[in-house]
Amino acid sequence: MAMASTERVILGSIAFAIFWILAVFPAVPFMPIGRTAGSLLGANLIVIFRVLTPDEAYAAIDLPILGLLFGTMVVSIYLERADMFKYLGKLLAWKSKGAKDLLCRICLVSAISSAFFTNDTSCVVLTEFVLKIARQQNLPPHPFLLALASSANIGSAATPIGNPQNLVIAILSKITFGMFLFGIFPAMFVGVVVNAVLLLCMYWNVLSVQKDVENAEVELVLDEEVVSHRFAPATMSHVVNSLHSQDQFSGNEIMKDPNGVFDSSRNFNASREAANDHGSLQMRDKNVSLKTVDEREDQNFTSCEEKQNFSEKWRRLLWKICVYLVTIGMLISLLMGLNMSWTAITAALALVVLDFKDARECLEKVSYSLLIFFCGMFITVDGFNRTGIPSAFWDFMEPYAKIDHAGGVAVLAVVILVLSNLASNVPTVLLLGVRVGASAGAISAASEKKAWLILAWVSTVAGNLSLLGSAANLIVCEQARRAKPSGYNLSFWTHLKFGVPSTIIVIAIGLTLIGD
Repeated sequence: MAMASTERVILGSIAFAIFWILAVFPAVPFMPIGRTAGSLLGANLIVIFRVLTPDEAYAAIDLPILGLLFGTMVVSIYLERADMFKYLGKLLAWKSKGAKDLLCRICLVSAISSAFFTNDTSCVVLTEFVLKIARQQNLPPHPFLLALASSANIGSAATPIGNPQNLVIAILSKITFGMFLFGIFPAMFVGVVVNAVLLLCMYWNVLSVQKDVENAEVELVLDEEVVSHRFAPATMSHVVNSLHSQDQFSGNEIMKDPNGVFDSSRNFNASREAANDHGSLQMRDKNVSLKTVDEREDQNFTSCEEKQNFSEKWRRLLWKICVYLVTIGMLISLLMGLNMSWTAITAALALVVLDFKDARECLEKVSYSLLIFFCGMFITVDGFNRTGIPSAFWDFMEPYAKIDHAGGVAVLAVVILVLSNLASNVPTVLLLGVRVGASAGAISAASEKKAWLILAWVSTVAGNLSLLGSAANLIVCEQARRAKPSGYNLSFWTHLKFGVPSTIIVIAIGLTLIGD
C-alpha cells in the first residue's frame, strides 16, 4: 500500500498515538479516561480527521470476532455458576505433596483452563484460590502468582478462543479450530513444562521452606468443636423430673404424728397438697403432650424441608451436567470446523434457555466495555493502516522475515515480540496479520498457515515479558492486591526478572515445534 497524503499520515498517526497511550497507560494524569474511552476517542478522531469515512469506520468493525468473544464470555459465566472453576481451585490443593507439586499443578490447571475458557477468565477466578493456598501453607505468593499468569498466557495460545488476538487470527486466516489446536499444542505443552522448570529453578530455595501450619489447623478445629458443643440441642430433662415427682407423690399415705396418733389437720393439709400436686402433674402432662405435638409438627416440617432441599440439590446437579454437556458440544462443534462465532453464540443461548429464568443477571456480567474497546480499536487500527505506515514498515522488514529459513523466522519473531509489548498484541495482529500471511502465502499455502500460527504463538507468549504485556498479568496483580483479608502486591520488577528469560526461552523452543 502506498503512503497516504501527508495530512492523513499526520492526523492518522496522532489518533493512533492517543489510542495507544490510553490503551497501554489507561490512567495517564493528563487524561485518565481508561482504555475503553480511549479506543472510542481514537476511533472518533479517525473519523473527524477524515482518515476514514463514517461508513468505512462502521465497516471496519469485525462482527464475527465480536460475536465469538461475546459467546465465549457468556459460556464462561455459566461455567463459573456451575462451579467448574471452584472445582479447579479444589484440584489445586487436593492431596498436594508440597510447594513444588502445588506450583506444577497451578501451571497445568491454568494452561488447560485458559486454552478453552480464555486466559483472562481463568486468572479472574483462580487468583484468590492460589493466593489463599499459598497463605495457608506459609509460602510466599509471588512464585505461584507468576505461575498462574505466565501459564495462562502460554496455554491460551493453543486455541482460537484462548485470547482475543487468537480470535482475530482465526477469523482473518480462516484456520479451523482443529488445525489451530494441533498446530500449536506441541509448542504450548512444551512451553508450559519449560516455564514450570524455570520457575522451580529460580525459586527452588523459596519453595523448599517447610510449612508450619499444623498447630494453627488444630486450634481452628478445636475452636469449631467448642462452638458446636455450645449450641448442642437440649435434652428433655423436664419430662424426667415430672415422672419422678409423680412417683414420689402417687401414694395415699395417712399422715401421723411421731406418737402414732392420727392428725386430722395434718391429714387435711396433706390431702390439699396432694390435690395441688395432682393438678400440677396434670398441667405438666398437658404441657408435655402439647410439646410432643409441636415436636411432631416440627419434625414433619423438617422432613418436608429436607425433601425440598433434596429435590433442589438434584435439579442443580442436573443443570450443572447440562452446562458441561453444552460446553463439550460447543468444543466438539468447533473441532468439526463449524462457524466459530455462531457456534459460540448458539452455545451461549442454549445455556440461557436451559437456565429457565431471566438471563439479565448473567448477561450483565458480560464485559461490554471490552466489546466496545474492540469496536474502537478496529476503527483506529484500520485508519492507521490507511496511512501506509505499517505497510512501509513491513516492506522494509519483509526481505529479512521470510519463514522459509530459520533466520527469517527469528527476525519475524523479534518484530512481533517488540511490537506486541509496544503496541499491545491485538493491535499488532491487526496491523501486521494480513501482510505477514500474504507474504508467507507467496511461498506456499503451508507457509501461510505456519506464519499465522507463529504470529499467534509469539504475540501471545510475548505478554509474559513484563507486567504490562497482557491483561492476564494485570488481572492477577490487581486481584491479588485486593484479596481479603491479606492481599499481595506483585511488583513490576519481580515479574520482569522472571518474565524476560521465560518469554525468550519459551518462544524460541516453541518456534521449533510449530507445525506447518
